[in-house]
Amino acid sequence: MIVYGVALLSACLILGMLIGEVLGIALGVQANVGGVGIAMLFLVLASNSEKFKSMVDGVSGTGIQFWSAMYIPIVVAMAARQNVVAAFEGGMLAVWAGVLAVTASFALVPVISRIGRPKADTDQNEESS
Repeated sequence: MIVYGVALLSACLILGMLIGEVLGIALGVQANVGGVGIAMLFLVLASNSEKFKSMVDGVSGTGIQFWSAMYIPIVVAMAARQNVVAAFEGGMLAVWAGVLAVTASFALVPVISRIGRPKADTDQNEESS
């Protein structure tokens, strides 16, 4: 049942957000410090723990697997949005640094994709091109 996955996700999110708020207060920052990331860690730990093994087995495990798979892209999207807003508030130098980093990353994709391949696969791909 997907309901178990939603319940586990909700509990992890609430606990992570509370810890993030406490960390923000302790550090003197008027913001939640890592609450969503802490919640993600709790979700990963909870879904892999023995205590929740009965929830993870069978049909109920589908919900937890679904939300575990959906949670990481959501967190990445939220963090990326915050980084873009902070970059624009930081000025054009921060924006250009971000653009250059993304451009360099795109340029390195072919190089990085060859790293794990055996030599024979690399030679066949070059011949077919």
